[in-house]
Amino acid sequence: MSDYTMEGLEERIGYRFHKKELLKQALTHSSYTNEQKNQKMANYERLEFLGDAVLELVSSEYLFQAHKSVPEGELTKRRASMVCEPSLAFCAKDLELGQFMLLGKGEESTGGRNRDSIIADGMESLIGAIYLDSGMEEARKFIYRFVLNDLENKQLFYDSKSNLQEVVQANFKADLTYELAGESGPEHNKSFTVRVRLGKEVLGEGSGKTKKAAEQQAAYQALLKLREKGYVFKKY
Repeated sequence: MSDYTMEGLEERIGYRFHKKELLKQALTHSSYTNEQKNQKMANYERLEFLGDAVLELVSSEYLFQAHKSVPEGELTKRRASMVCEPSLAFCAKDLELGQFMLLGKGEESTGGRNRDSIIADGMESLIGAIYLDSGMEEARKFIYRFVLNDLENKQLFYDSKSNLQEVVQANFKADLTYELAGESGPEHNKSFTVRVRLGKEVLGEGSGKTKKAAEQQAAYQALLKLREKGYVFKKY
């Protein structure tokens, strides 16, 4: 059974907080503080603001050093892709960060633990908390380990639909189409399944809390299948 406690998260990320209240604040959503009616309890929003700035600096530094011949405009695009909401949510899901967060009952009942906007904000607030607790070096270590790792596969996922469209247009004559294969769950917490077809062939299938997320997952599975067959996609 997973340990979804603050200590469990510290073990998962390999970092122990000196000030435990910073970690608790980083995991506290405004819906929780509103339900508790405790004006002294802080939510993660200020830490998210700080973490966003730290993440932008570290990712900018990474791109500047790793791609010495790439112009400023392209570096800006790549940074935006690396730190956008879907990409941070992708990283947060690897950590199961949503399971550690303190949410109000209403937010939790409507799927808040898996909502991209909440868990992406949680990643930024966690970065901000580590920065305040130990400084830039520890924050940089966390970002490199959990955000800037495995960038080739992450980039393939972030831009999966556009990447798939490009490789299909360059190599195939058949049309690429997405179809809704099914949906399940109550109205407030539905899950959608989508298939992507190349002509009549099913290239990939994905599920998500929205049709858009399911399409992205299906496109990603299709890209993995095409990569196994030797097709090449754009990289960082």
